[in-house]
Amino acid sequence: MAFPTALKFTYDDYLLFPDDGKRHELLDGDHVMSPAPNTRHQIVSSNLHRLIGAWAHRGRYGRLFAAPTDVVLSDVDVVQPDLLFVSSAHVSRITETHVHGAPDVVIEIVSASSRKTDAVTKRKLYARHAVPEYWIVDPELETVTVYRLAASGGYGRAAELSQEAGDALSTPLLPDLTVSLADIFE
Repeated sequence: MAFPTALKFTYDDYLLFPDDGKRHELLDGDHVMSPAPNTRHQIVSSNLHRLIGAWAHRGRYGRLFAAPTDVVLSDVDVVQPDLLFVSSAHVSRITETHVHGAPDVVIEIVSASSRKTDAVTKRKLYARHAVPEYWIVDPELETVTVYRLAASGGYGRAAELSQEAGDALSTPLLPDLTVSLADIFE
């Protein structure tokens, strides 16, 4: 006996969601909604955008986007990462309305309500869609965890950095960029 499957929302459904100031996303066809982030989150986001954006512009390395920017990974996976970087090699993925396909780097800034989704659900989602690098930034702990896509298709933890240790963030995906965690969490 066949059982009915759960309803999965698609990108066409997503386009009909209200523009209500909340973050609407589709994770494997499930509608997930988040409230607007707190001010600490926004300060960290602004710092990252300023630091990485200046680097990207100066070297013409690609484009950095801040939320809300739709990233259509599939018909049932539509996300709005806090920040995302698309390299010059992949600018064809940028459309007038969204980014179509995997960005080179996705950055999520966690909050109490998003911690599990960012650390588990989105990490698996981004790996499944071959996002080369995923950063989880934690304003409360003042840490950055960098996940890098392995040949096996899953993520390996490439770095665990903390402001307390005086760490700086760098990655081969963003050449010549080094960002002090003190500047991120300023």
